[in-house]
Amino acid sequence: MAALVIAEHDHGTLKGATFNTVTAALQCGGEVHVLIAGANAGGAAQAAAQIAGVAKVLLADSPVLAEQLAENVAAQVVAVAGAYSHLLFPATAHGKNVAPRVAALLDVAQISDATKVVTPDTFERPIYAGNAIATVQSLDATTVLTVRTTGFDAAAASGGNAPVETLAAVADSGLSAFLGSEIAKSDRPELTAAKIIVSGGRALGSSDKFNAVLTPLADKLGAALGASRAAVDAGYAPNDWQVGQTGKIVAPQLYVAVGISGAIQHLAGMKDSKVIVAINKDPEAPIFSVADYGLEADLFTAVPELIEKL
Repeated sequence: MAALVIAEHDHGTLKGATFNTVTAALQCGGEVHVLIAGANAGGAAQAAAQIAGVAKVLLADSPVLAEQLAENVAAQVVAVAGAYSHLLFPATAHGKNVAPRVAALLDVAQISDATKVVTPDTFERPIYAGNAIATVQSLDATTVLTVRTTGFDAAAASGGNAPVETLAAVADSGLSAFLGSEIAKSDRPELTAAKIIVSGGRALGSSDKFNAVLTPLADKLGAALGASRAAVDAGYAPNDWQVGQTGKIVAPQLYVAVGISGAIQHLAGMKDSKVIVAINKDPEAPIFSVADYGLEADLFTAVPELIEKL
């Protein structure tokens, strides 16, 4: 049987997490299909059709799916689920919102945060903040799983030529209604998609110092800004900058940790980064255990010097 990837998109274009999820689906064996559930989402469907390895794109286009409310998207997935052995969602806020509903409606277990496909019915996932890896097997007829995108390379965005099949959209469930949204605008890269991230910790001391020290460095590197939970809790940075087990999971090419001690929950969110640079005056800081390059120094001296050299 085939695997179905539930795409994450903004109707016109696909979001990066979809490409990583396609890679996971390809490793499950069989054909890979992609579901686009949205409104005026032809652009996203055409982009999905170009992904290497995708055999078919299913397009459910309706005003009912315009805001991608979890209840309506879940109903759309369930409507086609019978033809698939695997239903894969990116482990993003949207995927985590829809996948449990689908699993419940199908009366199957969900496998969360899969980082490796061992066999089509066996997967690896991190537990205990990433300190242990569990190998789990699904015995259900339909396997519902969320995919930790940092565990899989992105599928090529071109090279495919899949047909697009239009589906009848489901009726509005009536269980929820969209009231509005407040979207933060930023010229910086989105945190989970950024290739370079500069993150700060509680050692920066205040919101003003956080911005004064890290913003010039991020500007020099063209980086996204992140923060530890301690820095967010202290009010130095907004919630959507938080990196860690209870924040965002990232795996950039370069992660610069400034004044971050490296608590377990923070390491769980960034230890898959390709290169990790740590600046901390405490030689015993746990962050140094995962860092590729460590600088034991006062960040208020080291960071300005680094900016000057750049």
